[in-house]
Amino acid sequence: MGVNPTSAAEYSARHLSVLEGLAAVRKRPGMYIGSTDSRGLMHCLWEIVDNSVDEALAGAASRIDVILHPDGSVEVRDDGRGIPVDEVPGVGLSGVEVVYTKLHAGGKFDSGNYASAGGLHGVGASVVNALSARLDVEVDRGSKTHRMTFRRGEPGTFADGPEGPSADAEFTPFEKSSALEVVGKVRRGVTGTRVRYWADPQIFPASSEFSLDNLLDRARQTSFLVPGLTIAVTDRRAADESEHTVEEFRHDGGTRDFVDFLSRDHAVTEVWSLTGSGAYTENVQQLDSKGHLRPVELERTCEVDIALRWGSGFETTDRSFVNIIATPKGGSHVTGFEQAVLKVLRKQIEANARRLKVTAKDPRIEKDDALAGLTAVVAVRLPEPQFEGQTKEVLGTAPVRQVVAKVVERELTANLTSTKGPMKAQATALMEKVVGEMRARVAARTQKDISRRKNALENSALPTKLVDCRTKDVESSELFLVEGDSALGTARRARNSEFQALLPLRGKILNVQKASAGEILNNTEVATIFQVVGAGSGRTFDLDAARYGKIVIMTDADVDGAHIRNLLLTLLFSHCRPLVEAGRVFAAVPPLHRVETSAAGRRPGEIHYTYSDAELGRLLAKLEKQGKKLKGTPQRYKGLGEMDADQLAETTMDPARRTLRRITVADEDSLLRAEEVFELLMGSDVAPRKDFIVSSASEVDREKIDA
Repeated sequence: MGVNPTSAAEYSARHLSVLEGLAAVRKRPGMYIGSTDSRGLMHCLWEIVDNSVDEALAGAASRIDVILHPDGSVEVRDDGRGIPVDEVPGVGLSGVEVVYTKLHAGGKFDSGNYASAGGLHGVGASVVNALSARLDVEVDRGSKTHRMTFRRGEPGTFADGPEGPSADAEFTPFEKSSALEVVGKVRRGVTGTRVRYWADPQIFPASSEFSLDNLLDRARQTSFLVPGLTIAVTDRRAADESEHTVEEFRHDGGTRDFVDFLSRDHAVTEVWSLTGSGAYTENVQQLDSKGHLRPVELERTCEVDIALRWGSGFETTDRSFVNIIATPKGGSHVTGFEQAVLKVLRKQIEANARRLKVTAKDPRIEKDDALAGLTAVVAVRLPEPQFEGQTKEVLGTAPVRQVVAKVVERELTANLTSTKGPMKAQATALMEKVVGEMRARVAARTQKDISRRKNALENSALPTKLVDCRTKDVESSELFLVEGDSALGTARRARNSEFQALLPLRGKILNVQKASAGEILNNTEVATIFQVVGAGSGRTFDLDAARYGKIVIMTDADVDGAHIRNLLLTLLFSHCRPLVEAGRVFAAVPPLHRVETSAAGRRPGEIHYTYSDAELGRLLAKLEKQGKKLKGTPQRYKGLGEMDADQLAETTMDPARRTLRRITVADEDSLLRAEEVFELLMGSDVAPRKDFIVSSASEVDREKIDA
């Protein structure tokens, strides 16, 4: 919209506003904390917690306590050195007041105070203070406890009642000069800082609240990154004291333990540690003796601590940190890491091309191939890192990329070229997995080039043994994975050809939980299933491209049928998981027995189906009690092929009368339990499975074993 000339003429310098000090923070809080919802509320807490963690990084603190109080306030305690309480030269204020009221003030601009720190801009504590209805600071230092209180960034005193401190208490600001009050004594040598604040309701809406889950995750994460540090989280917000939460975290294994915690799939490699350091030069502005900023070229040292591990899955799980500050959007350290991993794997695969059966016709390994199944924690420590914005989500210090790349290239190459037996076997398994991912990507791309429904069948792209349906409506269509060719004939006559398709499987398919990527891709039955479903596999799986709305596993009601069903579920869960998560995978429930009663007078005979021996016993007892006689003996089906088409349709395939079991994953915990069960029952580690069989042997009914 254009500007009115008269208005433009009246617009002059007097219309410009200069916001100074903490008023700028209150006017534009999103610039400093990202948002004013629960995320911004948590960011304020991280600023205070990170100051305490910086003390631990400096070797001055060993414990941090975070307490959520019932009045909505939060308290952070540490046993670090304590904020300086003496007067800051040239300012005339105590160190406590400077830290909590002055932007860009603190002890981290001079790298001599902290070798590495998360709080770098000198605005964290003062921003929290500006956005708090009340903030109390207590510092143990010099055998005394010093105290100062603030209201929306302004120092003063509160007239607290007998109930304790409150943000609603009457506040009296300091008029002539502020004072750091001495409120107690502590033993000699005892130091620490305690900060308690109440978020300002004028800034944060009532719907904003501290997330205990996020707090616990952050505390656990920090304990991994600072070995030896204990972080305790206490939630006192519940009215019932029995519901208060207290959790402590301490991990001495560092990033290796972190990767172990994050990893969920079957291991292809052990957890590898890639550590080292590198130097670089940087021009920085430093204060000279006269208090003026002057450019100085300094040599910096960047320490690299990376733990990584490849698993059999397809997802990439990575966490990156700079001085224990999470960088969820990456930065130069993550770029250097990914580039080096790709470079090393490409070089080693080329060197082992003959053994890996890689030819010149195969495409180059891409980043997604190399990172598939990778769980990694990338942590660097350096003085005065340059972040993009106060929220510190991206590291911008450019030289760190080269430092990280050199460390990763050196250490990862050493692992992949090791001649030690276990390490050599892991290196081979990793390279086979990466090559398999490359081939899976190529196969998925080829599959996408093929029309995924009826025209695909017309140009003979789909296997000839597929008995497809007529409908083009994906949502209503069903694909039955049928055990054996013998059952296919009956199923063909029993199905509704409008929307039910059949794919017969020969014998037991490959156990993909134990197989390599190459074996999976080369297995005819597995490849056929991927091709018919039409949505790819693994990380390239595209749920929207699936050719059928339901995938129904239909196997015999015996031990072999159960085994085949488990093998198919393992395949779908491991390589087509979105199908399972969307609730589109089902198991058919064919009957085990057929019981027919004789007609008596005008009463016609009846047909009953039962699905277990116990159910058959109950049915026979019920019929005997009702005085009904059996026509012959109960028929026991040994397989789907023994059923007539009408019987199969009535019991297993007709949507109006059949029973299907939907295979679902209810939540994240269920997903983790499912992964553990699949790995236990179908994985390559025999010992846990043996223990499970031995411990469960007493529960097996020998009469039910079909041998």
